[in-house]
Amino acid sequence: MSASIILEDKAPKPVGLYPHARRVGNLLILSGIGPRDPDTNAVRGDVHDQNGNLVSYDIEAQCRSVFKNVRNVLEAGGARWEDLVDVTVYLTDLTHDFRVYNEVWAEYFPDAAAAPCRTTVGVNWLPTPIAVEMKCIAALRG
Repeated sequence: MSASIILEDKAPKPVGLYPHARRVGNLLILSGIGPRDPDTNAVRGDVHDQNGNLVSYDIEAQCRSVFKNVRNVLEAGGARWEDLVDVTVYLTDLTHDFRVYNEVWAEYFPDAAAAPCRTTVGVNWLPTPIAVEMKCIAALRG
């Protein structure tokens, strides 16, 4: 079975040598997608000190940015929100950020019966100074 590679200009560039997604049969498998801006590489809501060290972040802004980036990759692969079947969420501060993430999630998936399966994992760090990342699988129609 051949796989087509998806690279999307409307999503942040991958931080390694991998595509945004691969389409295999009727599945679209996304790599981890973070909140970086595709044009500037900045993370909305991040506050840095004069030395460039991260001082604080806005988890809601990051979550909204992740959802936007995921949507852009889904659309580039021919998928929609409704096609998502599985989502893995990585949060660097599960204790403080889970509630906000859940609130943003509920805006995109207000009906639990129609929402994709989801696993949320607390991690110590992500490869760039971000607080949230999503890995998704969509089942394409037709």
